Amino acid sequence: MSEPKTQTPILPAATILLLRDHPAFEVLMVERHHQIDFASGALVFPGGKTHAGDHDPAWEIRVIGWDASPPHKRALRIAAIREAFEETGILLARHPDGAPFRGVAGPAATRDEIATGRRAFIDLVAELGLRLDLDALSVFARWITPPLTAKRFDTWFYVAVAPADQLALCDGWETVDAVWISPAEALRLGEAGRRKVIFPTRMNLRLLDEATSAEDAIARARARTLVTVEPRIVDGPGGKLLVLPPDAGYGDVREPLASVM
Repeated sequence: MSEPKTQTPILPAATILLLRDHPAFEVLMVERHHQIDFASGALVFPGGKTHAGDHDPAWEIRVIGWDASPPHKRALRIAAIREAFEETGILLARHPDGAPFRGVAGPAATRDEIATGRRAFIDLVAELGLRLDLDALSVFARWITPPLTAKRFDTWFYVAVAPADQLALCDGWETVDAVWISPAEALRLGEAGRRKVIFPTRMNLRLLDEATSAEDAIARARARTLVTVEPRIVDGPGGKLLVLPPDAGYGDVREPLASVM
């Protein structure tokens, strides 16, 4: 009697497209460390899995926009902001009077403490007297990894305007570079083989490249009907293809499976 196949768990995750318009319309991307097991060396948007601390009910007094989302979606937004802070040092937060947080939230060592669980993110936010700005995030896309990889994620992509006066710096552990880049340039570098750009990132860069500014990108994201993207594998004349839902906003995408593995 054969053993039943174990299903790969689908882990909730969040990523964030931080945008700016000066000196040009650009998105913040990070290069993942080459020793990371998932998407090593790839140019990606900051993001990662949700953590238990992202679900802490004590966040109620430490966020703006608590009542706007159900609990699991609050945790996703907190995770997106936390991951952006860990990987780039940028913190989307406000002071009690509503003024946006400016400056540096902590040195690289502080970011490492949070990333490794030696310090709770909520404790840092409380010590700074801040509230995370969940309202600053708009849903851009949602992707679920198809059942052909060792790890599967249910990833929510958010888009937000980056604070103009916070400096982006890679963490040096998970990421080895942080770069402001136009969507078109990131796509060009990926197509030329000068940067590794994985399939979901490439598709969302294409979608982002339809916008002309940060405000336009956010307006387009808010106007789109969210269609969850779970790529399907189908047989094509030249081999297997990865197919996206036609109504998800990416057009008619039928990508050779070999080119996305």
